[in-house]
Amino acid sequence: MMKNYQPFTGASKANYFAGDAGKPQVEHGDLLESHSLLLGYVLWLFGFFGTHRFYFGRPISGVIWLLTFGLLGIGWLVDIFLIPEMKQTAEREFQSGPLDFNLAWIFFILLGVLGVHRFYQGKLFTGLAFFFTAGFFGIGLIYDLLTLNDQLSELNQRWLRKSQKAALSH
Repeated sequence: MMKNYQPFTGASKANYFAGDAGKPQVEHGDLLESHSLLLGYVLWLFGFFGTHRFYFGRPISGVIWLLTFGLLGIGWLVDIFLIPEMKQTAEREFQSGPLDFNLAWIFFILLGVLGVHRFYQGKLFTGLAFFFTAGFFGIGLIYDLLTLNDQLSELNQRWLRKSQKAALSH
């Protein structure tokens, strides 16, 4: 899957730049994109369920959209103009890295009940538990719907710290 790149402008997350695989560059380069504008608009098509809002890391408004069918469709229509800003906010808030947010969300949406998104994150035990219990009988799916961006960001931050320590020790 081809990655899109953008210049780093935010200060709220570590500078993980495109470069040699396994060697994060922290001084120059283009910041790896965490969230796709295209996927955001595709999810907006189902926006009256709040999927695009969950994807861009807005779980509270995502739940509101889910319960009110996108504020009775009005909020859903307004969101078509707000998606670029939601993407920029997500780029500042969530750490990019080897775990691709887009791929994880596609796995979650299409195969979440089987735990494929958990296997992708390297969470073998909970992936198996999701597989055999239909996502902990739906409760685990709700949890992941609300926290998937944070989970991926945390795993990417761990990877970045580990890579930086390895680079310093060599």
